[in-house]
Amino acid sequence: MGGSAGASAGGMAGMGGTGGAVVVIDKPQVVTSANNDFWKKGTFMTVTSGNADVTVSESGTQKWVGFGGTFNEAGWDALSVLSDADKQLAIKLLFDAADGAKFDWGRIPIGASDYAMDRYTLAETANDYTMTSFSLARDQMRLIPFIQAALAVKSDIQFWASPWTPPKWLKTNNSYDAATLKNPPYSDADGQMKSDDQSLTAFALYLTKFAQEYGKLGINISAVVPQNEPGYGNPYPSCYWSSDLYVKFVRQFLGPKLKTDAPNTKVWGGTMSAPGDGDIAVALSNDSTAMQFVTGFGLQWNTQDKTGQLKSKGLVIQSEHKCGNYDFATDYWDQSRYDANKPQNDFAYGQESWKLIRDWVKAGANSYNAWNMVLDTLGTNLNATKPWHQNALLVVDRGAKTLTKTPAYWVFRHVSQYTQPNSTVVSASGGDALAFKNPDGSFVVVAYNEGAAKPGMIVAIGATKVQFDMPANGWATINYKP
Repeated sequence: MGGSAGASAGGMAGMGGTGGAVVVIDKPQVVTSANNDFWKKGTFMTVTSGNADVTVSESGTQKWVGFGGTFNEAGWDALSVLSDADKQLAIKLLFDAADGAKFDWGRIPIGASDYAMDRYTLAETANDYTMTSFSLARDQMRLIPFIQAALAVKSDIQFWASPWTPPKWLKTNNSYDAATLKNPPYSDADGQMKSDDQSLTAFALYLTKFAQEYGKLGINISAVVPQNEPGYGNPYPSCYWSSDLYVKFVRQFLGPKLKTDAPNTKVWGGTMSAPGDGDIAVALSNDSTAMQFVTGFGLQWNTQDKTGQLKSKGLVIQSEHKCGNYDFATDYWDQSRYDANKPQNDFAYGQESWKLIRDWVKAGANSYNAWNMVLDTLGTNLNATKPWHQNALLVVDRGAKTLTKTPAYWVFRHVSQYTQPNSTVVSASGGDALAFKNPDGSFVVVAYNEGAAKPGMIVAIGATKVQFDMPANGWATINYKP
């Protein structure tokens, strides 16, 4: 989608639809959550007097295509220790429309992410430029069963995919990992994508074959991105890309190859994370030839400030929720809480999660994606130098063989379960809140109260005022249809 036409209704249809009919379920009027008291269903009453704590507009222009989460090998491996009933419960909690978060999108790693069980790609034979060795055999072990379990619960999930690294023989250092935290220009030793046409042609074929082979399994890939975090090198699968090479690859290699051989799979400019990555996305958006193939931009972490520049060029997908437990300063986090041995899947991370989701939606994003949907209690990634213990929505205790819903899970569910794809973000002023107008005309309002309980809280939606009891330090989701 080049230019402002990128956000048109026609462009949205291919990328933001549910892929099937909207599931109609009975909705509670109000759901509230507070610490250790999650997901309490209740009712509101309409009132004619009283000042509104939150005022919701009846219309807006910001399209919303859905919430989602990421499939990783580590998640399925953690689920494998549970009983069949608990494993099925976990999938329902994430994808079921009546009793779960109803995620509409799923992100799939192309080869190993840092939450794979070990390093791998889908074409390990060196110099196999025709990709004759390309194979999904590894993905058949964990990723594909995870995805198929989700599809059995929600058949219309939309999928997008991203590589953490190309096959290592397509990189200048012939390694899965890249040198840590380098600045451009990169050297061959740093671990960047090779720039010769033969290598770029082979990598475009690799990504196209991924879309084709997954499609044969009934897992239709709506979009691929060329690289996860092209400006961050790490001691786990990663790869540097210069801005010029990234744009050239989309314009001359990946875009044309997908258009010819996998026309239902589009390109997203992503996933941009390092501060300089945002500039790559902007450079891509300004290349009219490349933008013939681009329908959206995957932004995460440090690139929120580019949302305003990109939202007129296509979808802006918040592609990775912050993972928690940081040993550096970042928004809504007390750095002294960092733990080198385990993540904090606690209420404070739930509060942080709300604020991050809120900020991205208000910045203009059209979608928001969780990172790890499931991990074990350690949440350890593949960083060989300094393992990062990250949070998840659902946590498995491998010893006790139990499944726990974290506060962050409930926060995601508050915003995702009743919000339909192709809804509209509408303004919610006067309080800490988000609001969506669904295609069926219903409104979903999610409010957060960081303070004492508010008996008789009022939300005004158009000319109607609804009143309910808001818990202290908690959330409320209001479902209202005129």
